[in-house]
Amino acid sequence: MNSRKDQLAAINRLLDIMDDLRVKCPWDRKQTLESLRHLTIEETYELADAILENDLSEIQKELGDVLLHIVFYAKIGSEKNAFDIADVANSICDKLIDRHPHIYGDVKVEDENDVKRNWEQLKLKEGKSSVLEGVPKSLPAVVKANRIQDKVAGVGFDWEQPEQVWEKVQEELAELNEEIAKGNQQNIEKEFGDVLFSMINYARFIGVNPENALEKTNKKFINRFQFLEKAAKKEGKQLSEMSLAEMDVYWEKSKAFYK
Repeated sequence: MNSRKDQLAAINRLLDIMDDLRVKCPWDRKQTLESLRHLTIEETYELADAILENDLSEIQKELGDVLLHIVFYAKIGSEKNAFDIADVANSICDKLIDRHPHIYGDVKVEDENDVKRNWEQLKLKEGKSSVLEGVPKSLPAVVKANRIQDKVAGVGFDWEQPEQVWEKVQEELAELNEEIAKGNQQNIEKEFGDVLFSMINYARFIGVNPENALEKTNKKFINRFQFLEKAAKKEGKQLSEMSLAEMDVYWEKSKAFYK
């Protein structure tokens, strides 16, 4: 691994390159905070994919892309005389010190739950009107639900045992089935949302990240379905012309390769 001196030199090199690009490259010179936004989101998802694949080489590359965006935003901020990379770094350093009084102060904690509770209480003291104020509105629904539940749990609004949460899941499923029997589509949607919300909560209690779990299932399904497509193609068959029973033969075979 690189020494701290080499790490700082690498960051300084990136800052120098960013300075050059903003002056000499037509594309980089044209970019704004707004124009970079969707690209940053894309890079973040690519990093998330690499993490799920546990591809350390790809994670390194994607982290570099994300770091570039941070430096890019800071450069634009400096051009507006609003902030620069030092301000960005110092602001997060100050926040980390303030939010970790058990490290940089005299507060005592027993475990990570105490740390999370202190974190949320400190945010309220900083002027937040709600513990949910920091949950971005644009988060994907599954991620948002997980963050909401994690936030309120941080101030003690939580179930005590996983069994209680599972009972709630069963209760919500029963209510969904009742509405399905009645055929009221609007109520079906509401109850289905409640089922998802309670399942996401249960995931938290059993130590599962619901977003990661669902994405891994997505990837598994894609791999199995593409195996099915390739196997059918080798035999000169079109999926649209096959029966479900015929497709299921290949689907079962795919499970040996993608579990």
